[in-house]
Amino acid sequence: MKNDATLSRTIDQITGGTRLRRLRQSEWARRLVRESDVGVNDLIWPIFVREGDGAPEPVASMPGVFRYSVRGCVEAAQRAAELGIPVVALFPFTGTDLRDETGSQAVNPDNLVCRATRAIKDAVPEIGILCDVALDPYTSHGHDGLVRDGRILNDETVEVLCRQAVVQAQAGCDIIGPSDMMDGRVACIRAALDGAGLRDTMIMSYAAKYASAFYGPFRDAVGSTGALKGDKRTYQMDMGNTDEALREAAQDIAEGADMIMVKPGMPYLDILARLVEEFRMPTFAYQTSGEYSVIMAAAQNGWIDGDRAMFESLRAFKRAGASGILSYFSPRVAEALRAR
Repeated sequence: MKNDATLSRTIDQITGGTRLRRLRQSEWARRLVRESDVGVNDLIWPIFVREGDGAPEPVASMPGVFRYSVRGCVEAAQRAAELGIPVVALFPFTGTDLRDETGSQAVNPDNLVCRATRAIKDAVPEIGILCDVALDPYTSHGHDGLVRDGRILNDETVEVLCRQAVVQAQAGCDIIGPSDMMDGRVACIRAALDGAGLRDTMIMSYAAKYASAFYGPFRDAVGSTGALKGDKRTYQMDMGNTDEALREAAQDIAEGADMIMVKPGMPYLDILARLVEEFRMPTFAYQTSGEYSVIMAAAQNGWIDGDRAMFESLRAFKRAGASGILSYFSPRVAEALRAR
């Protein structure tokens, strides 16, 4: 005991009498002093919409994720509202018969996303809807923009994106999410929305969207996997760059973005933290399909605790300063939070 007392005095001298483990000794104490946590208000649920009726179709590379009919999207939105999830994000699965070189379905006021948006707003008007603005779900070549002689056209693409944003907002979309990474698109979309009398429609810019290996399952979910010709590195950001992310975000904010986003999420937590620190505005993280599927696959193989890994990953985004998270885990997280 004497030796124990001597050791304790020595430790107290080293630490100045501060025992940080006191705050970790019980669950209630850990909860009391937790600096960041995930709540249902932090969640945006990405949902895939498909043509036709019937039961939801599973996405093979994303366990637990489905493509829904328009009716199914309404039911998913109703579930989101019941769970307290503020926003759903809609992404279309477009068949090859509706894809073409110019992505013409993107500007069709009766396309899948617009029909799903109207149906959700009719049934669940209190839920927020985020719509993606890019051409890759609609083009036969799988790129986010128009292509000529193997080159992605910036300005010509932006003109189409403006029309896409307007038809989505007219259908009832609350937040436009330009994910294409074309230069100047936020300013042009803002002007197009305002010109159409849609001044209240918000813009969440994919300000720092990196060319990443973590998008594969998403491309499967929207039917772009076999369509993509080449890669997207001439418009999506290089993974080695950080200062460039600040320049991209600053430009989008100056052009009128109401919120900004980092994608992917987990591999780019440093980017998220830098943008939050620099701009002090609503900043979101997208936990991509690949991030989701990595956790799910490991959990299904018994290699990790799936629920703990799910929450740990989302808390990392909040710890880095995220205002909210786009995650395919959203309904599962909301259910778990309700059960607490």
